[in-house]
Amino acid sequence: MRRRYLQLDVFADRPGAGNPLGVVIDADGLDGAAMQAIASWTNLSETIFLLPPDAGADYRVRIFTPRQELPFAGHPSVGAAWAVLDQGLAMPRAGALVQQCAAGLLPVRIIGDAADSRPSIRAPRAVHRATPDGVESLLDAVLRSMGAGDAAHALLDNGPRWWCVDLVDAVAVRALSPPLPEISALCLASDAVGLAVCGRSDADDHALAVRAFCPQDGIAEDPVTGSANAAIAAWLHMDRAETGEVVRYVASQGRELGRDGRVEVEIDAASEVWIGGAVQAVIRGTFDW
Repeated sequence: MRRRYLQLDVFADRPGAGNPLGVVIDADGLDGAAMQAIASWTNLSETIFLLPPDAGADYRVRIFTPRQELPFAGHPSVGAAWAVLDQGLAMPRAGALVQQCAAGLLPVRIIGDAADSRPSIRAPRAVHRATPDGVESLLDAVLRSMGAGDAAHALLDNGPRWWCVDLVDAVAVRALSPPLPEISALCLASDAVGLAVCGRSDADDHALAVRAFCPQDGIAEDPVTGSANAAIAAWLHMDRAETGEVVRYVASQGRELGRDGRVEVEIDAASEVWIGGAVQAVIRGTFDW
């Protein structure tokens, strides 16, 4: 069957930046096994499939890496919202949409019109998970290999699970040579999708540098990762009192891969995390499977 297909760069101010995303528009009739096979074939960090929604949602999306389905991921969700507007599959009401995914119904805010929209999705609330039994030695091996034995770290769950490590300074993030075999072992043992590191920057155009590694999923380094940025934002602001203050900043990720993306992060008055950014359409065509 011939289906409409897009390939997008998400969190990108130009084609060739940000994180690539495959989008199968007319996915009705494909089962999970077919979707997984297609995602493995595209070999992108994520491929999404747009489906008719249930009541209460404007669209439904299923999200696959080359190895597994994810309940939520940031750049696929931002890309999905952009794609449904681009394809005329949904119309925002008062600048808002509702996305249905395996993590539930998630609100989406739309800035601009369908020709130049910048979606922002509210990530599922991150939950701080305890280090699983038997994993401490694997975690220690990763931190030692990164030269960050004393670094603050946490396992955050906002749909996928992310190990988050605070390297404090963006210079340390940029210079990091990740111990990929050790990260793979840690993630497999703790059911985590990857490990993300962050550090503060004094650059004019971003406040945080981020890198994310998912070697056990066949992705040595993910270019720009919405769910990891959402987990980091929730973690770094977990002790913030709900004073009504809104925190906004921009994170830079993907520079080391030549795909320097920009993730617009907001922690709202209710401590909910919103992830958004610009999207570029690079490929428009049809998909035969």
